[in-house]
Amino acid sequence: MSVGVVRETAAGERRVALVPKVAATLVNKGVPVIVESGAGLGALIPDDLYVAAGASIGDPWSADVVVKVDPPSDAEIGKLSPGSSLIGFLNPRNAENQIGALKAAGVQAFAVEAIPRISRAQSMDALSSQANVAGYKAVVLAAERSTRFFPMLTTAAGTVKPATVLVLGVGVAGLQALATAKRLGARTTGYDVRPEVAEQVKSVGGQWLDLGIDAAGEGGYARELTEDERAQQQQALENAIKGFDVVITTALVPGRPAPRLVTAAAVEGMKPGSVVIDLAGETGGNCELTEPGQEVIKHDVMICSPLNLPAGMPEHASELYSKNVLALIELMLDESGKIVPDFDDEILAAACVTREATDVKAGA
Repeated sequence: MSVGVVRETAAGERRVALVPKVAATLVNKGVPVIVESGAGLGALIPDDLYVAAGASIGDPWSADVVVKVDPPSDAEIGKLSPGSSLIGFLNPRNAENQIGALKAAGVQAFAVEAIPRISRAQSMDALSSQANVAGYKAVVLAAERSTRFFPMLTTAAGTVKPATVLVLGVGVAGLQALATAKRLGARTTGYDVRPEVAEQVKSVGGQWLDLGIDAAGEGGYARELTEDERAQQQQALENAIKGFDVVITTALVPGRPAPRLVTAAAVEGMKPGSVVIDLAGETGGNCELTEPGQEVIKHDVMICSPLNLPAGMPEHASELYSKNVLALIELMLDESGKIVPDFDDEILAAACVTREATDVKAGA
């Protein structure tokens, strides 16, 4: 049983699915690791570090298990062997996913974003590990683009008040953004339609923005708001947003376009020089004026919607993702070192989107 590590080909992607330290763990378990030449270069990892870890440089597509970061292209699916397994971000909820092509190719595929968010699966939760990176990086971007200091400064010329930062959507990325902004000295406030996360916001030093709306859904996600709730939220948020120097949005609803939380009127009411960092650009954006993947200035406010922020920190993002992949592989390994998934296990049952080319869970 072998594991193949491929070189990512998506534009701007610098992460790698396994770093040498994790590859060494698999090799020590008797699992050969085959790495495509240059697979780690985006994360500044040369081939010789993989060789030193016990891996070999060769054709990873011939391996029994292929690990990736991004969904495979049509050409890459053509390189996979029938009966092999694929692990990676596969976008199973996206209507344009490659699940059907993987099924036709006879590939057993596991989508890491479909792993359930339960205690036993925390070590495999790639969505959370990468969201931590995105939340941190979002604050760094905001601080760089802001025309104001984040911390309070007392100088001979007078005292400068700390910047005010509002984070909309308090999942993993939102909490990391709140914690990072607080460490930089900003006054932080968090908002989410799930009121139960208020204590989490306070635990990282933030204030809670209470708009009186409860939209807790299943699996730790927010449910879609009703029309009345959406109108109530929009008006209350529009009024609140105008008082902040920085707004960071992270709100997502699985399988649906990102909810619009920051209206054009709210942006127009913000002070000149304010910043909006929209992390939901890949699904349309939380800000009405967002242009996904672009930085634009509207009403003297900078609106930045970076795509794939974790790729901008490839070293640590790859390290964290590698540990997620390793934990998932270890769950499937039997005592002889072979991949034998137990589909009675709720984690593997949820993550598997094609099984022996017979079952497709496009909505998983």
